[in-house]
Amino acid sequence: MRKYIPALLALAFTANLKAQNPIIQTKFTADPAPLVHKDTVYLYTGHDEDDAFGFKMYDWLLYTSTDMVNWTEHGAVASLKNFKWVNTDNGAWAAQCVERNGKFYLYCTVPNGIGIGVLVADSPYGPFTDPIGKPLVKNTPEDIDPTVLIDDDGQAYMYWGNPNLWYIKLNEDMISVSGTLVKDSSMAKKKGQPDPFHYQEGPWAWKRNGKYYMAYASTCCPEGIGYAMGNSPTGPWEHKGMIMDSDKRSNGNHPGIIEFKGKPYVFGFNYNILKQTMGKHYERRSVCVAELTYNPDGTIQKLPFWTTAGVKRVGTLDPYKRVQAETIAYSEGVKTNKETEWERNTSWDKGKKVAERIFVSAIHNGDYTKVQGADFGTGAKSLEVAVAALYGGTIEVRADSLKGALIGTVHVTTSGEGDIWKTIKTPVKPIKGVHDLYFVFKGNKDLFHFDWWQFSK
Repeated sequence: MRKYIPALLALAFTANLKAQNPIIQTKFTADPAPLVHKDTVYLYTGHDEDDAFGFKMYDWLLYTSTDMVNWTEHGAVASLKNFKWVNTDNGAWAAQCVERNGKFYLYCTVPNGIGIGVLVADSPYGPFTDPIGKPLVKNTPEDIDPTVLIDDDGQAYMYWGNPNLWYIKLNEDMISVSGTLVKDSSMAKKKGQPDPFHYQEGPWAWKRNGKYYMAYASTCCPEGIGYAMGNSPTGPWEHKGMIMDSDKRSNGNHPGIIEFKGKPYVFGFNYNILKQTMGKHYERRSVCVAELTYNPDGTIQKLPFWTTAGVKRVGTLDPYKRVQAETIAYSEGVKTNKETEWERNTSWDKGKKVAERIFVSAIHNGDYTKVQGADFGTGAKSLEVAVAALYGGTIEVRADSLKGALIGTVHVTTSGEGDIWKTIKTPVKPIKGVHDLYFVFKGNKDLFHFDWWQFSK
């Protein structure tokens, strides 16, 4: 991702050790759809392929966090292949997941006039399946970017659309509709009249303190995030202003808004990671997050364009429980892979599927991953990691910065047997209290793959 960026840009980027935005660095992500369920934020995103020039999107990814800074990747939870009635594999545009009665419903854009589909699962992690075998809504080429609001009386509404806002009621089963499609008139562009909304696409509906909100991508292009308020889930909507002005640094935007542990947040995206390597504009986006501030009357204070600082941590990480290496607050250089493990019956037969493993890959000299807020309590004595050696190398574990106190060094050697997973245990220097951790990789060529880590007392 960062392998060949110009030297000055690399130095400037590395110097910003407090960077948190974009929150995902190992893949290109877009159209964030956060869901709060129990004590966790489930962040569903679109996925721009690494070689995308236009929109090249095959699946939807899932990341989770309990502290808003450390995000764990869970890989693709659904793709266009889940819809047997879809005749393309490219076009996994914006989606949103909502929970109702213990089931999870993923509403998905299938563009180019194909419609909006719905998938259902018993867990936020999937597996998701298509319960109806056809589009939930198929109206016009405007059928993109669904968002769903379940009101206090139990009535659910789905909104979508570009360049108009549409809505329809959903039945309690969440996989069928009630009544007719409605084109919202309050946000509609009226010939010869001012357009305060500048609605484009990407609606996101929510309710707070008895007021209904509709955020959306506003103006084009570039797009900012505008919002409106109303006294009912169907409007009429009153334009209230911009959550974030448009900025030439980001061609698009797409809001996702939640409250978590008493704090409100807005998600969107920029193109910062792309611009580390590319001077031209391509659709390779990166999800960002910022904290919102509501005024006493319910209106929202305007934010600056996405800052690199991100948001403050609202929890700690337990280093004495196994932590997946793909749990990352920030990283440089590395990627992630998801592979299936098989129980081999013969040298040529994969046999029975055993498990799927997500791990950190593309590790080279100077790359690193970081986690925030590891709580060591009264102290740790050793560290265990799971790695698969390629050319081998070392992991320097440092506290609080890339050049912070060296806690321990893991030596990863190759046995010549290929990509075989093994665990390595190493002693560490005493460390107490809460610290950020940097796993700094050293060596030549492709070093190793990194699956998980865990400290012991």
